[in-house]
Amino acid sequence: MRILGIDTATRRASIGVLVDGAIVAEQSELANGSHAVTVLPLIADTLQRAGVAVRDLDAIAVSCGPGTFTGLRVGLSIAKGFAYATGIPVVGVPTLEALARTVSPPHATVCTVLDARKGELYAACFAAAPSGVRRLTPDAVMTPDELIAHIVLPCAMLGDAVPRYETFLRERLGNRATILPYETHGPRGGVVATVGAERLQAGAPSGTGDLEPTYVRPSDAERNAGV
Repeated sequence: MRILGIDTATRRASIGVLVDGAIVAEQSELANGSHAVTVLPLIADTLQRAGVAVRDLDAIAVSCGPGTFTGLRVGLSIAKGFAYATGIPVVGVPTLEALARTVSPPHATVCTVLDARKGELYAACFAAAPSGVRRLTPDAVMTPDELIAHIVLPCAMLGDAVPRYETFLRERLGNRATILPYETHGPRGGVVATVGAERLQAGAPSGTGDLEPTYVRPSDAERNAGV
């Protein structure tokens, strides 16, 4: 099975190609502006490195949130565009779960945290499991203080919120949390492809009509409209 993985939920876009369970190509790029400019060339280059053409893909997996509203829309639009043009199945992958899957043992518990802006975080906790990870808490949006009460300790923590809140986390959690640098522990398109393959094999929906972003909180436009 050949699967393209797309993650645009944060400022770092990551694309990966999975072939028969192995990640054969993977690239990440920090967006300088909108992902709309960088992601398509990144996909083309990653597919070329993998020696896989779009027509050869068996499925597309895309990180569906939570994350930046604009980034999620770009990734989902690209995945849907490929699916409409080729008929390739497409499956959504929870962003925080895929990020947790980038961490290797010996960390038994992982807390993934993304910067939701406005002084808030997206967060979820997971436990290591034979099949990857087991969810301990639902995706949620919260303040840093609420996060301290929310997370399952001891744990490893990673995500794009770490650079902004690292001092706060170290002061409040001490050695109960291992802080993993975002520079070396960011989103991975290959992991998104891997989780997508597992979800497809488990019977997850694989049509464009089922593919919607997971925002967790309403957008500013929805808030202003009173939705």
